[in-house]
Amino acid sequence: MKTFKSYAKVNIFLKIANKRDNYHELVSRFIRVHNLFDKMSFVKTNKKAMDIIGNFGCKLESNTVYKAYNLLKHHKNVEEFFKIYSVKVEKKIPEFAGLGGGSSNAATFLIMVNEYCNLNLSKDELCDIAVKIGADVPFFVYEYDSANVRGIGEIVEKFDEEILDIDTITPKIQCNTGKIFNVFREKFYKQISKEEENRLIKLSSKEILKEFNIYEANDLYQAAITIEPKLQEYEKNNWYFSGSGSSFFKVNNGKEKRS
Repeated sequence: MKTFKSYAKVNIFLKIANKRDNYHELVSRFIRVHNLFDKMSFVKTNKKAMDIIGNFGCKLESNTVYKAYNLLKHHKNVEEFFKIYSVKVEKKIPEFAGLGGGSSNAATFLIMVNEYCNLNLSKDELCDIAVKIGADVPFFVYEYDSANVRGIGEIVEKFDEEILDIDTITPKIQCNTGKIFNVFREKFYKQISKEEENRLIKLSSKEILKEFNIYEANDLYQAAITIEPKLQEYEKNNWYFSGSGSSFFKVNNGKEKRS
């Protein structure tokens, strides 16, 4: 069986657009990082039940891949398939880092099962499942190199631009997304206007980064450094903050070759 690449992502910009019940609606540019990925494959097992092989910082039941399995297991052939095969994940993407590693794993798993179990689900149908797992999962299901992502992650619109060469650095600081959103709501809450949203989603990623600094590009950064002041030690010129952190990234000049 072939090995699948489960890519990381970064947020070129991340803005709060609205509130929906207990959720925040976002508008963001997601970019797939071609030089940072986990490897996923199916391997023969004697477990006779769903199992994930890999170095994870959470229990099986909390793993995004396991959550994806629970949403697929009612489909024909799926439970039988995982009595024979386990999922193997070779981790390279840091966890709890704003790079979407868990979301990417879940999406890649959905794509793998769709192929090997002959589910014949469309990308849109997979997205309907993906949004139940997490806000970033639909982006990875569509496998776009660049996309504008809105709502609570369910609206994914491909953005055509050059493939970017991205470097990342992840401090050994675990950022708690829930706490960061709480501080954002209490101290820094703001919403992007519809006019500004429409302007940003039309700009290239390089144009956006040329216009914004690290504080302006990501609405969550101030809240993150309020909780974790040591993050500021990693601030550098032309580096930006991804998601709710703790990873920083920069875009290098030139076009990246596809991996």
